Amino acid sequence: MSHLAQSGTAPRQADLRPALTLLTGFAPAAVDAAADLLTRADPALLVVGYDLAALAADGTVRRTVRDGTGVLEDERTALEHGCLSCTVREDLLPALVRLARARPGGDIALVLPPNMEPETVATACAWTHVDGAPVTDAVRIDSVVAVCDPASLLDTLDSDQDLADRGLHAADDDARSVADTAARQIEYADTVLLWAPGTEPDFEHTRLAVLLQRLNPWARHLVVDLDEPAWLSARLRRSGRFDPDAPEPYGRGLEGYAIGSHEPEPDCGVVAAVYRARRPFHPARFHRALPAIAGKTLRGRGHLWLASQPDAIVAWESSGGGVAMGDLGRWLAATPDDEWADSSPERRVNADLHWDAEFGDRETQLAFVGLHFAADELAALLDACLLTDAEAAEGERRWREYDDPFDGCFDGKEGIQQ
Repeated sequence: MSHLAQSGTAPRQADLRPALTLLTGFAPAAVDAAADLLTRADPALLVVGYDLAALAADGTVRRTVRDGTGVLEDERTALEHGCLSCTVREDLLPALVRLARARPGGDIALVLPPNMEPETVATACAWTHVDGAPVTDAVRIDSVVAVCDPASLLDTLDSDQDLADRGLHAADDDARSVADTAARQIEYADTVLLWAPGTEPDFEHTRLAVLLQRLNPWARHLVVDLDEPAWLSARLRRSGRFDPDAPEPYGRGLEGYAIGSHEPEPDCGVVAAVYRARRPFHPARFHRALPAIAGKTLRGRGHLWLASQPDAIVAWESSGGGVAMGDLGRWLAATPDDEWADSSPERRVNADLHWDAEFGDRETQLAFVGLHFAADELAALLDACLLTDAEAAEGERRWREYDDPFDGCFDGKEGIQQ
């Protein structure tokens, strides 16, 4: 009798689906260079690229497919509704499925343009069907790699521009900011590359490497300073690092995951701080403090609660001096018992472990990353927005009557609203 039969363990079948690597970043030249290095290591690797420069103007997209021998396809497609979701659903995913079926033994690298976020592609892959079958039957996302150029990284993360200011908006109503989009690309990645081939390591590269680690502490971080295709390919290809069930960065705290690292002492000038509070924010004081809170750091993310809206979990993102907030649903303390099963097991366990007799699972968790800011001063600014003892004693019924600048902002549609 074999060992497998004795143990009752069935042999694992090999996953024969082509592995898809998403290459993302706000520096197209660096992202393209990383893809080129991968094809030098494996000339059979298919690299799919998109040019969305004309999408907002006339609804057309340009798709290219190449491998180590050169360009294999170069096509322009007119979409009925020119938008990012249509591009992904109507052109990108069918192309990936077609290429995966044509080369079942080969892998694919998808080079995303700066205004196409990897989360959009990954989410669409999870629920879209092509030719009556799930996309995931044909191809699997293996990893999401953020490629960062040290020459432009800080300016991008600190930019106060919108995508439209740089001609990168994907539709007339695309109100995303440059800093938010770039930060989300980094935070969603499972691997982050600081792209600096042909250079010697110096203080600036070290500082930026620390900054990237603070922005995304759950990713693997690599500094590419040598032109070595085999080295890079071995670390990016078929790593299996992508987790489709990972929570959104600003909602990680609800699931019991760390939302960031708390490193209040500067490391090469980089400071990271996590702020937590059980007591809610006073809506008017918090609203007045928004510019100061957002202006102190490069990036903030997490969730919070307002006294005037005690049922709503409020998502928080800040970057480039701006703030985006949105609705993450209801606190379990404000949810009927028979609806708790709609939440993930991780969230229910986390709520049980940290349940407060007065506030239930309500809690603010915010993570901030920046250069040379004083973490204690930021905490004091946030503390001043919390309810005072006298206000807390007034109770929830009175809180709901507070003047609320955020009234109507959280309409039950989950997610960040710009």
